[in-house]
Amino acid sequence: MQRLVSLVFMGSAIILMSLTTPATAGNNKPAKAVTSTTKKATAFQVDKSQSKLFWVGKKVTGQHSGTINVADGKLDVENNVLKGGNFSLDTRSIAVTDIKDADGNAKLVGHLKSEDFFGVEKFPAANFVITKVASKGAGKYDITGNLTIKGITNPITFPATVAVAGNKLTAKADIKVDRTKYNIRYGSKSFFEGIGDKAIYDDFDLTVELVANAQ
Repeated sequence: MQRLVSLVFMGSAIILMSLTTPATAGNNKPAKAVTSTTKKATAFQVDKSQSKLFWVGKKVTGQHSGTINVADGKLDVENNVLKGGNFSLDTRSIAVTDIKDADGNAKLVGHLKSEDFFGVEKFPAANFVITKVASKGAGKYDITGNLTIKGITNPITFPATVAVAGNKLTAKADIKVDRTKYNIRYGSKSFFEGIGDKAIYDDFDLTVELVANAQ
């Protein structure tokens, strides 16, 4: 009986040791735990000196084009995939590039800065904030966000391409905007009947080109 008790005690001790002794590798050293790491999101600060917005506005008798300076922005990337971000524009910097005559150019710029269009004295900035990003692979996305012009905000969705190379990011997006949703109604046939060939189309096209650097 005493021998049986001893055997039971020894067996229990062996089991206890097997449960509490660390696993060892083949060299009798404790095996290293296997861990996984997840790359954190990287914030890319927009370089306003290298970024630009190009605009095209069309009317019945032709079109005009120009630029607006990018004032600020940030894009969030994780594992080289865009996750979110925002950018802002300096509406006071609006320029016309297709009119070479100085007087004609200045006249149109002044009109675009007036309350008929962007009202830049009261609204010196336009902003876009991403609310949803749908990756389509190969650096292509469908981006949804809130666009604010003249203090009015509307949701908008557009295609974009984003490329990350080391600490540098480049992005390009083509955006079509209905100006009447932002109380820019001058020359719109949707609100003024009988203006004929003086009509300006409601939609205008924007091409945004952003260059950003990792922080």
